Amino acid sequence: MDGVQKDIVARLQKDILCLQGQRPATNSLAGKVVLGPVLDAFPQKVFPTGAVHEYISTSPAATAATSGFIAGILGSLMQNGGSCVWISPEKIIFPEGLRSFGIEPDRVLFIHLKKERDICWAMEAALQVEGLAGVVSELPDLNFTVSRRLQLAVEKSGVTGFVLRHQPSKLHPTACVSRWQISPFASYHPDQMPGVGLACWNVELQKIRGGKPGSWRLVWMDGYFQVLPEVSLISSQTLLRKIG
Repeated sequence: MDGVQKDIVARLQKDILCLQGQRPATNSLAGKVVLGPVLDAFPQKVFPTGAVHEYISTSPAATAATSGFIAGILGSLMQNGGSCVWISPEKIIFPEGLRSFGIEPDRVLFIHLKKERDICWAMEAALQVEGLAGVVSELPDLNFTVSRRLQLAVEKSGVTGFVLRHQPSKLHPTACVSRWQISPFASYHPDQMPGVGLACWNVELQKIRGGKPGSWRLVWMDGYFQVLPEVSLISSQTLLRKIG
């Protein structure tokens, strides 16, 4: 395939993604989300903004890990004084802990609602507010109709949405551009010292519209996501064998 044909194919792929509701990242956001090798899985190797992303967790530990992972992405989107909305049924987020991911707690509007229908309504309304960096909603069940309404909202506003689904009853097809499953991994210390180190995750991108799913192990270090060093993987495996 020559250069002209490659350009035509690239333009067609871009047009198809736009028709599916996945807009290219704006100049102000392009390249801000540094996800290491995960970026190779996305169209144009850029994290899709102005879209809704779905996260599945199967345990309280996984939910906590997923919240931290989402916070790392939000911290990038909220540079230069951006704000976000976090909707949940319980007060489980420690605001000061968000500083670790570059988020000032006073830039986050926390909304606590018990009923799922109220959470859905609040998220859809928040996603329509142009200028927000992102909206996070803890919503266990999500069907195609609701996800389509959320996706239509972000296509107009350009806001990025994150739906955190803790132990969903069923995994229905959704209109979200991606589906992730995040689980915690043993923390990492650059000097291999004992104790609590840097946050680490097993990251599985199960679905990505127009991209390539995959899995990675990442660490939050120096203010962005990086590949977890091999020495840490060896140490963690050794520790697990000793415990076992």
